[in-house]
Amino acid sequence: MARQVIDNPILNTPYAEPSRHWRFDEAGVIVPEVFEGRRPSESWIPIPQPTKKGKAQAELALAHTVERRKRNDQVDQIRAEVDLWRRRGYPDVTTTTRRLLEYWSEPERDNKILFCQREAAETSIYLAEAAPRQGTHWVRNALEQHNAEHNAGLPRVSLKMATGAGKTITMAMLIAWQTLNKVANPQDGRYARRFLVVTPGITIRDRLRVLLPADDHNYYRVRDLVPTDLWGDLRRAEIVITNFHSFLLRTTREGRGISANTKALLTAGKSDDPFTETPDQMVTRVLREFSGAGRTGQLVVFNDEAHHCYLRRETAEADSGDEARLVGQERAEAKERNREAGVWFSGLQHIARRVGLKTVYDLSATPYFLKGSGYPEGYLFPWVVSDFSLMDAIESGIVKIPRVPVDDDSTADEVVYLNLWSRIANELPKRQPKGAVPAGQPLPAELEGALRTLYDNYAEAYQRWERADAARGETPPVFIVICNNTTVSKMVYDFIAGYTKQTEAGEVHVRGELPLLSNYEDGRLLARPRTFLVDSAQLESGEPMAPEFKKVAADEIAAFQREYAQRTGRSGDDLDDTAVLREVMNTVGKKDTLGEAVRCVVSVSMLTEGWDANTVTHILGVRAFGSQLLCEQVVGRGLRRRSYAVNDDGFFEPEYTQVYGVPFSFIRVEPGPVDPTPVRTPVRVRAMEDRWESRINFPKLDGYRVEMPDERLLVEFGDADRFPLSLDEVATRVQTGDITGGGEEHRLEDLRGWREQQIAFLIAKRMLERHYADPQGEPKRWLFPQLVDIAGRWLREAVDYRAGAFPGLFGLAELQAQAAERINQAVFTVLGQRDEQILPVFRRFDAEGSTDVVDFFTTKAVYETDPKRCPVNYVVLDGWREGNTWEQIVAQSLEALPEVAAYVKNEHLEFAIPYVHAGKTRRYLPDFLVRLAQRPGDVVRQLVVEVSGTLKPQAMTREKADTARNLWCAAVNNHGGYGRWGFIEITEPPVAKQELRQAIELLHADGPITGLPT
Repeated sequence: MARQVIDNPILNTPYAEPSRHWRFDEAGVIVPEVFEGRRPSESWIPIPQPTKKGKAQAELALAHTVERRKRNDQVDQIRAEVDLWRRRGYPDVTTTTRRLLEYWSEPERDNKILFCQREAAETSIYLAEAAPRQGTHWVRNALEQHNAEHNAGLPRVSLKMATGAGKTITMAMLIAWQTLNKVANPQDGRYARRFLVVTPGITIRDRLRVLLPADDHNYYRVRDLVPTDLWGDLRRAEIVITNFHSFLLRTTREGRGISANTKALLTAGKSDDPFTETPDQMVTRVLREFSGAGRTGQLVVFNDEAHHCYLRRETAEADSGDEARLVGQERAEAKERNREAGVWFSGLQHIARRVGLKTVYDLSATPYFLKGSGYPEGYLFPWVVSDFSLMDAIESGIVKIPRVPVDDDSTADEVVYLNLWSRIANELPKRQPKGAVPAGQPLPAELEGALRTLYDNYAEAYQRWERADAARGETPPVFIVICNNTTVSKMVYDFIAGYTKQTEAGEVHVRGELPLLSNYEDGRLLARPRTFLVDSAQLESGEPMAPEFKKVAADEIAAFQREYAQRTGRSGDDLDDTAVLREVMNTVGKKDTLGEAVRCVVSVSMLTEGWDANTVTHILGVRAFGSQLLCEQVVGRGLRRRSYAVNDDGFFEPEYTQVYGVPFSFIRVEPGPVDPTPVRTPVRVRAMEDRWESRINFPKLDGYRVEMPDERLLVEFGDADRFPLSLDEVATRVQTGDITGGGEEHRLEDLRGWREQQIAFLIAKRMLERHYADPQGEPKRWLFPQLVDIAGRWLREAVDYRAGAFPGLFGLAELQAQAAERINQAVFTVLGQRDEQILPVFRRFDAEGSTDVVDFFTTKAVYETDPKRCPVNYVVLDGWREGNTWEQIVAQSLEALPEVAAYVKNEHLEFAIPYVHAGKTRRYLPDFLVRLAQRPGDVVRQLVVEVSGTLKPQAMTREKADTARNLWCAAVNNHGGYGRWGFIEITEPPVAKQELRQAIELLHADGPITGLPT
């Protein structure tokens, strides 16, 4: 089946909370249907689905359809509370905090802050300041519990923000908030002005210098994050930026120059190693840049790309789980990830023990446990409190949209360039041969085909850049390739960039196969390389470059050193080889830098997070991707936008990144219990065709309206009410002319086409607003239909249309006002006797629902229903593991009652009761709908049932209960078109049958549960 195409996926402005989102079906495929409201937080990664797949792929997709999506209820609940707090104007915060929040959210700002950045900062502030004062203690209690269980008590708070959403700006906002409050009130223990920023590598460490107030390009000024008069206070912040490698215990001064054998001999039989730092010495070294108090006072820590920092779960189940199933490169990578995560985590533990940590803010686009961590891969960090997902970012236009292969014309069962590695892995060398890397080795056909196909598309992007952006000094688009080892990367590099080979006649320069990316032209090496080869893992660690890699990259290193000398007037020898490549890497896509002319990067290993070139347009993966997190991280290198200019509607225009060879798919997530449990086979829950007699229909409401007591308007038109309408003062045809004698005729055709009903509507509206208001000044809107009828009669019976005149002239404001006054003089009112009543406001295009629409998959526990009593085959039980047994008890009770004709669990029914809580409109989803057996001569009677208890938040709120009974039921019952409805809350499931019988009798008696007067 052909995929449905969406021309522009951007639905929201980037500067306000998302208000619309695309629908995804149960298989996770995007559907061109827009839902109103914010997308719920879910643990999944949406991508285009291949239309071409083999049998095994299809079976796998079916088996795991439901597991791919999981609502993050904690995040959604916190999000709702923060949203309410924001709408109320940020109560319960300090004066300094309020000033910052209002400064950041000022709608007239020239330098606007993205909503996702504000939301992350606001959530952190709400939890620290407002929540304790508002009695919202459950969040902090939950975080303490999660941190005790997963983080050995470290006070971690995680903010999930899509790559390219601006995590660094959020960090700057939080640093400003903490610092300015601490300076304003030094005794307030909630704040600090000393911050340790920990990164996974040197690239990010260098980039985060914008967090230093003394830096020339600091974000506080560039992004206008702090009012001018508070700048002096902000400068009192102390910020140290380091990569986690600094937590490694280093050799002491005494141990330098001593051989390993000598050290072993001297330390034999001793518990302490005098030649290696102690943890306390490491802490002193890491914190030595802080002032004296900073080494003993509490710190705030920011973990950038925090998914690299976790405490591995050491259990027998974990050891026999994911990691035990890993082999080869995947196993080696998992082992290395766990080692690095242990270094990072233990470093923070040592700092917390020595000086104390106030809060650890984790920032990451993918705050999930990695494969081999002892947790299920993709298990969301339970301490996540805020989520702005990749799909949120796409729908708000904040990031580029990744495009992956979904179909091709090969005869293979799978999309060749999507799962590229599985087809070429056995054809590529596993390790570097002895001696020099042979130049110009042929590539596997699939790899060469992928390179050439992706390059052709790159050439088109390059031509667009030449036409539109090059003249403005913008840097060219960038093509990146990620390889698995030095040998493969050299083969790919030679193919793309060209190479030098030795012949009997001397050196020969061979041009690369991709001309725009070749480093050679006309038999010579270009002065400014277009493509460069880099080992990002070595660059990030800060260790010296390996000799074999240095030999491979010798030409480009020399070229960059020459350019450095030309730019600075200093010797290129001032920068060592590693520093040269790091400088190029850090400046790709930036004007007037070493990296500005780079068009292609071939990386030996994963390109690091934090590499923020916004010019990346094409990505090719030539390696295994054992983890979906690795896939997202690679794709993330191409997500940063080039342009942040909004269009006339205030939206960003879409930008795209083409991705081959990275099987970007869903993260299989089942957070639930930490211990891995057998995965349930998804169960299809649906309305059964042979149960049509049990169908339940119900109204869908958007709200409620109050109909006031009767007022009848009467009118009789006589001669005094007649109104002559002519063209004495109004022209409907105008001829224009100019000095040449030419001209044109203008006609008032617009008003001539207005219908009589349209004119009557406008006159009635003016009458309602000016003459028919209640004592509070509110228009009596229930009179409007009568006024429209009266105005229509007047137009037909009392208006004398003179030559050329027509009803549309009353569209002119002055004539319209005259008509309203003339009609009002003829109207008199007769009061009625009917009491006010609540009536429903139905959904405009979807006023009625039915159980017929139920059809979805679930891995939750289910209860098989009685085919004679329920139109749907299963009741889905909320909760974990075996589900909510109380709901099962109520279902069984309903099946046992002869008074019940049919019932259904309210799951995927779209049955919702709108209600207002604290000024915000919400939707309440009760548990069951019940249709009673119809008594002779009676109307159809139906019951809304809520099951409350320990498996749900303490009890139903008063707003929900009152609205369900006194507004929803009352409105539907007053309407009369859907029979009689009642509402009941079951609080004691063991005696549910008795409570249901009582409710049934009250419903038949039109008792209080109907919301009607008794």
